[in-house]
Amino acid sequence: MDAAVLDALFTQSPVGLHVLDPRLRLVRVNTAAYRINDFRIHEMLGRPLWDILTAFQVPSPDEVEALAREILETGTPVLDLRLHIAGRDPAVEAVMSVSGFRLEDPDGTVLGLATSLTDITERTRAEERLRLLEKAAGTVGTTLDTFRTAQELCDLALPGFADSAAVDVLDLVLRGDAVPAGACCGNATVRRAGFRSASGRHREGVPRVGEVDTYPGGTPHWDVLTRLRPRLIRRMGAHTHWLDPTRPRDARLLAAGVHSMMVVPLRARRVVLGLVSFYRWHNQVPFGRADLAVAELLASRAALSIDNARLYQREHSAARILRSHPHRPPDLTGAAADTAGAYLPAAFGGAFVDVIPLSGARVALVAGDTTGRKSSDAAQAMGELRAALTALSDLDLAPDEILHRLHDLANGPEQDPEPGGVRPAFDTPATATCLYLIYDPVTRLCTMANAGHALPVLAHAGGATEHLEMPRGPALGRGIAHYPLAERVLPEGATLLLHTTALLPADGPAHRLPLDLLPPVPAGPTPPLQETCEAVLAAIAPARPRHDAALLLARTHQLDRRHTVSWTLDNRPQVVSEARKLIRDQLAAWSLDTLADTTQLIASELITNAVRYADGPIDLRLIRDHTLICEVTDDSSTAPQLRRALDSDEHGRGLFITAQLTDRWGVRPTGRGKTIWAEQPLAADDA
Repeated sequence: MDAAVLDALFTQSPVGLHVLDPRLRLVRVNTAAYRINDFRIHEMLGRPLWDILTAFQVPSPDEVEALAREILETGTPVLDLRLHIAGRDPAVEAVMSVSGFRLEDPDGTVLGLATSLTDITERTRAEERLRLLEKAAGTVGTTLDTFRTAQELCDLALPGFADSAAVDVLDLVLRGDAVPAGACCGNATVRRAGFRSASGRHREGVPRVGEVDTYPGGTPHWDVLTRLRPRLIRRMGAHTHWLDPTRPRDARLLAAGVHSMMVVPLRARRVVLGLVSFYRWHNQVPFGRADLAVAELLASRAALSIDNARLYQREHSAARILRSHPHRPPDLTGAAADTAGAYLPAAFGGAFVDVIPLSGARVALVAGDTTGRKSSDAAQAMGELRAALTALSDLDLAPDEILHRLHDLANGPEQDPEPGGVRPAFDTPATATCLYLIYDPVTRLCTMANAGHALPVLAHAGGATEHLEMPRGPALGRGIAHYPLAERVLPEGATLLLHTTALLPADGPAHRLPLDLLPPVPAGPTPPLQETCEAVLAAIAPARPRHDAALLLARTHQLDRRHTVSWTLDNRPQVVSEARKLIRDQLAAWSLDTLADTTQLIASELITNAVRYADGPIDLRLIRDHTLICEVTDDSSTAPQLRRALDSDEHGRGLFITAQLTDRWGVRPTGRGKTIWAEQPLAADDA
């Protein structure tokens, strides 16, 4: 049995066996020792251990020899000592697991040292690759910055995995665009986003980081961007057909002596982002299939982070664009009110305030909030909500009717771009609230409706403040729409404060701004209203608002006899001539004689329609604001239609004439019927 075991160890064992005498000279090896990476072990028989270690370029041979002598002296074996050795090609390194133990005869005499060697090169490389992937999980994609992510990937690849690495990102991606995976990107412009070389961090690539370039057709890079498949090139050099010494990038590869490379596409979520290239020129071991698999995993992780950065940049840009207008609402200085607004961004949410001029010198004051999972969602919903508000305001609807229609828009299905999907007509990702007020400077009547928003504040001319009480309906798109209309005649010289919910204190009453937080709101022209608005915002804004905050101040006015006059006329044909005389006299009193002819003609046409289609009395009103407004009110709820009368027609030209003589005209519903209004500019030349 002993003879069989010895014979097997020296002729059949797959583990290399080396026997050294007490003077550490190699005296015997088994058959497996000859096969370990084809090392020249037979040339080492009879040579001391030092010569063997230096011949195989083992690092720190003196330490290994000292350890062998310690085994001879103490008899303590050594297990799994890892040695890096070189074979026939000095640049090709192998890793051996070495275990050693002392040889003794039965009486204890030391006969020498036996060592077993196992080639664990592939296992070691596999462990290194696993450690590299584990390290990538914590070091690649630490920020939403494309360039930093690209550089993190390059830094990770060196020095163990590659001798140089470069990341090129499609220039379109850096602008937030997405290139579908099916599109051919071979000729697309790429921008160098990351680079590192074993020559040192100061060494710049070609192109340098930040510069743009394109890959010529026929190169591996062009092929990878076109086919979106990784390329492994085990051997390359001056003989490689696609390398052109006249191209700066290829000249750099040839000068460095690059002998092996891998190019892997960067893609995530079915979009193409760019590519990453790995090169070896210092490490003489060429890349293999296992290395390519690791490169694909690294590129996949980096691509996901880069795409996250792209999406963030796109969403951030969209939010910034959508939120660029509400930072300050339109300034209005007119007959109805003077307004001023202030905005406090918090990088999240879609707060807004708006001022919308209406017919009859009236003005709509609006405040709203949209919140969502992301700032861009809220900003998008805010933009769509404001667009819908502006469109509905042009219809001259009452506040409650506008909120009802907004609620329907938020709930109503619309075909989604995804097959079979539906989405609301405008997206309210979490909550959308809205406060809508209409102020009439002739009557000082404020009509209002509230969809889940904070109550406005009324500041009296004398300094007292109060909440403008009204019923609060549900947020838009939530629950059953019920937005009761409230009315309040405002005192002279009052100022309205509309604000968003971010200005409410966290521990305060819901939907009510504590009045003791408000600084005085002067009723006079000094200080300017904009300064007062900014002072109020600074006084009531939390130190760290949860969402964007907006504030609107509207100092209301009343139009007196110097600016407005009205008459109630009987419903009979003769009233048309009476109305013309009333208008001529009033415009003369206002020194607007140049507008008398056109205004009389407009009024004649509108009153004639009222006499023809209505039954009750007819109201005629003139308003002198920044325009001259003529209004005719009757008890018919039928809205007139603008017609294109033929030359032979005897009727149907009234509204057409009105439209030609005025800047704007329209119809709005009233409690007793409708009002048709028309506006002319005050300047005689413009008229």
